[in-house]
Amino acid sequence: MPKPKIEDARALSDEALSDEILAVKKELFELRLQKATRQLEGPHQLKWAKHRLAQLMTVEGERDRGVVSEAAAKPAAKAATPKAEAKSEAKAETVDVEAADADESDADESEVS
Repeated sequence: MPKPKIEDARALSDEALSDEILAVKKELFELRLQKATRQLEGPHQLKWAKHRLAQLMTVEGERDRGVVSEAAAKPAAKAATPKAEAKSEAKAETVDVEAADADESDADESEVS
């Protein structure tokens, strides 16, 4: 069984997230009890449960603080990067200068005629 992805945790509602945190904490307690009594068959289960709990608590903390998830922030961040804005401004200036040059050359030709 692969480790769960954080996107799975982000897809949960607030109530389901709280329920899942509680369930993982109980599972972690049971795994620690099995480890202490030498009944734990898969030590990796402890690592996976801790990992899942960290993911769930991270999502809960993000929601409490009102932080936007990385997946939602990436498209907006790409469009608003200073480098991209500078490129678009430079391109706009170049077009304006070319248009002004063309207008001047048209005006010069009309004066000559």
